[in-house]
Amino acid sequence: MVANLGHDLDDLAAAVAAEIGSLGYVNGTQFTHRAVEELAAELAAVLPRPLEVSYFLSSGSEAIEAAVKLARQLQVERGRAGKWKVISRVPSYHGNTLAALALSGREHYRRIYGPLLLDLPRIPAPDPYRHPGDAGTTGSALEEEIARQGADSVAAFLYEPIGGSSSGAVVPSREYVERIFATCRRHDVLVIADEVLCGMGRTGRWLGCEHFLGEPQEEVPHPGGDELRPYPGGERAESLVPDVVVLGKGLNAGALPLSAVVAHREHLELLRLGSGAFNHAQTYSHHPAACAAGLATVRRLRRDRLVERVAEREGRFFAALAPLRDSPLVGDVRGRGFLAAIELVADRESKDPFARAARLAERVTAAAFAAGLLVWPNVGHVDGERGDLLMLAPPFTASDGELDEIGTRLAPALATVERDLRSERS
Repeated sequence: MVANLGHDLDDLAAAVAAEIGSLGYVNGTQFTHRAVEELAAELAAVLPRPLEVSYFLSSGSEAIEAAVKLARQLQVERGRAGKWKVISRVPSYHGNTLAALALSGREHYRRIYGPLLLDLPRIPAPDPYRHPGDAGTTGSALEEEIARQGADSVAAFLYEPIGGSSSGAVVPSREYVERIFATCRRHDVLVIADEVLCGMGRTGRWLGCEHFLGEPQEEVPHPGGDELRPYPGGERAESLVPDVVVLGKGLNAGALPLSAVVAHREHLELLRLGSGAFNHAQTYSHHPAACAAGLATVRRLRRDRLVERVAEREGRFFAALAPLRDSPLVGDVRGRGFLAAIELVADRESKDPFARAARLAERVTAAAFAAGLLVWPNVGHVDGERGDLLMLAPPFTASDGELDEIGTRLAPALATVERDLRSERS
């Protein structure tokens, strides 16, 4: 999920070495530098408007914390000091620092840290596999929770536009997305999109949220001299662009720790004309070498049209996974682009999950590893304890043959575990 360029990173290594050779470190609150300015410009060129200004940190967890702080500060500077709560969803995962963990809907991660976590409100996330067509129900949950908390106390709503590893690459309906945005706009609640896993092309668009905006039109000149990709629908499409987006993982191909908080320019102007600054600082924010790695990554993604390549080969990838549906252990195969989830179930008719004691995700992961395939296991998405998922996320550079090989290696791993289960039952 991180190594989106695979392991051929000579251009990133050269960019980092050159940056360290000219600038080792400067404090991000006092100085700007070439790498950070150019990286911010590259992101503004590829992300949907009006996401134009970026703040760079070292990890997804840090960036989630900063995004939450930014939302709170924006509400205060708008004269709405009572707005401080952030609503998130279950299941979800937003990081392992305390506020990020408090906002995560992943109970086995949270359990022992419960006394340290803020009691922030959470609502159910969509589950099209078990509850198809419930966009209205899950969409109304946000409205109901805001009413329960009091709209004058809710600062932001945090969500993954396309589910990450905690829910298994769930793709909600356009109806659901429109409903949550309308709810947030009606109650002056800021929308924060956690794109740490899906962002930077993993789903075949630069951001997962772009799948709900329509098809990109041809590139047009940008006043700043670069290019932007506008979407049809004018204000309607733009109204579904989150206020704040958090990036990580694929932002620098895993070469160096790097994440980003990206916001609307109007938010920056509000701070500039108000208190004068975002009230946040970390030693390694905007680090020159990390930004150089990020800049080289984004330029490679653009130069080689790798995001478009993911979209073009999405069909090949999921065709390679389609035969896995024949396994009695597989309840669902879902996802977008080069992000796929295999949901394992004890009974395909009822969709009942295995008991956690069976450790199905771990067993299939071990069998796949023995067959030379790396998958990422996740558990607990059904009820906080039960639920087994396998996540698959090949590099954007994977050949058609390598995509096919994912299916041909995973199929016998599933068969091995199924055979072992039958033997244990007998």
